[in-house]
Amino acid sequence: MKRIPRLTPWAAGLAAVALFAVPAAAAAGQQRTAVSPQAVSAGSAGTSATSVDAYYAAAEGKTGAALKTALHEIIKTQSKVTYDGVWNALKVTDQDPANPNNVILVYSGRSQSKSTNGGDPNDWNREHVWAKSHGDFGTATGPGTDLHHLRPEDVTVNSTRGNKDFDMGGSPVSEAPGSYTDADSFEPRDAVKGDVARMLLYMAVRYDGGDGFADLEMNDKVNNGTAPLFGRISLLKQWNELDPPDAFEQRRNQVIFDSFQHNRNPFIDHPEWVNSIW
Repeated sequence: MKRIPRLTPWAAGLAAVALFAVPAAAAAGQQRTAVSPQAVSAGSAGTSATSVDAYYAAAEGKTGAALKTALHEIIKTQSKVTYDGVWNALKVTDQDPANPNNVILVYSGRSQSKSTNGGDPNDWNREHVWAKSHGDFGTATGPGTDLHHLRPEDVTVNSTRGNKDFDMGGSPVSEAPGSYTDADSFEPRDAVKGDVARMLLYMAVRYDGGDGFADLEMNDKVNNGTAPLFGRISLLKQWNELDPPDAFEQRRNQVIFDSFQHNRNPFIDHPEWVNSIW
């Protein structure tokens, strides 16, 4: 898939039209295809369109801040996973559909043995897509262990990403083809740009200052440091549209709902709600 360039506002629309015509490659080499939530199965009990609609019934007809509040009330009801429990959970949520012994690494796109989790170079570890220092929640049960933003990633790539905000540009990231980084930002490969956006936006809705944790919010900056903020929202909104939810992401959402946390990422089920809130 063609890399999404840094664009001026007038060019963004033209690029979106062009990019939608180009098939995106999945991490395991399969084509990414947007499918409806009710079509997701593959290792999950699945859920019907009716049950998904029922889950979001309290948000029906709402927009803007009212929609964000309604979604928070819905998704805050969840079971919680310990940080040790995240290891085994990721082996299920991020299983390679072509090889049940492997997981797919989020930025690298590499299929790697589930048994190679750890802290050594070329192992995979637990990447917090919403960096845990942004709000200082660490690995505490809650945002620090929320599977909706935790993904397997190569140890070295995880370290390179660090706690940087998301933006475009920089130098290529070793072991993560199609990803780039500079001093203050990280750009993931095209095939997961939308996934990254929807994970961050989930966090900004789920954690609003309750549960004893910081109020996580979006802004349009980089260098947010330890503030409970993440950027850049204008770019993440573009990524949400250019890289819609695919079967892997939707299956993941369903598995988390069915088997672990029993809550959903609303922006995977309804990506159109991103523009309604932000």
